[in-house]
Amino acid sequence: MAETTSKPVEQRRAVVIRFAGDSGDGVQLTGSQFTLESAVAGNDLATFPDYPAEIRAPAGSLFGVSGFQLHFASPPIYTPGDHPTVLVAMNPAALKTNVSDLEPGGILIVDRESFTEQNLKKAGYAASPLDDGSLAAYQLFPVDLTTLTARAVADVGLAGKAAFRCRNFFCLGLTSWLFHRPIEPTIEWVEAKFDKDPKFVAANPDVPYF
Repeated sequence: MAETTSKPVEQRRAVVIRFAGDSGDGVQLTGSQFTLESAVAGNDLATFPDYPAEIRAPAGSLFGVSGFQLHFASPPIYTPGDHPTVLVAMNPAALKTNVSDLEPGGILIVDRESFTEQNLKKAGYAASPLDDGSLAAYQLFPVDLTTLTARAVADVGLAGKAAFRCRNFFCLGLTSWLFHRPIEPTIEWVEAKFDKDPKFVAANPDVPYF
């Protein structure tokens, strides 16, 4: 287990978090596992999965964006929430289709490496919103998601597409760390799911130890 650094703790009664990305980015799985962790933590919760507008839409397109929203709280809640407190956007299209819902001052986590010229063009951006000041209303955290994930799983021999498939669990680990979610349920799920693929069993439990 990697050593973690201390961080200031803020008490909140409720949080609305939304994961968004291509349908192949594992967004629904990430949201489901974060929901499980929140349930084990004893929170009341409500979820809202949002599937792509088109089946097999081109990667990086606005019509191929998948989303999963979770509202978790200490008091009873009855809806999946309106405006997210936190938005995790895996690519420019996910940002473009969801950022208007993020509350002012909300936390915005994006995969900086996905903001390539090609992906920006697919999402309808003339310039990168990470650089033009258009996201100044939010707490923006650009993360080199692909590089950090590859580094996290390199010791178990995963690289290329296999390492890329672990990006969603890096996001899960980051948000689990951010909100003090118990990661044991996720580790148990990984061990059961990939019991015949030891490299993934070794890799994915490492990712949540962000």
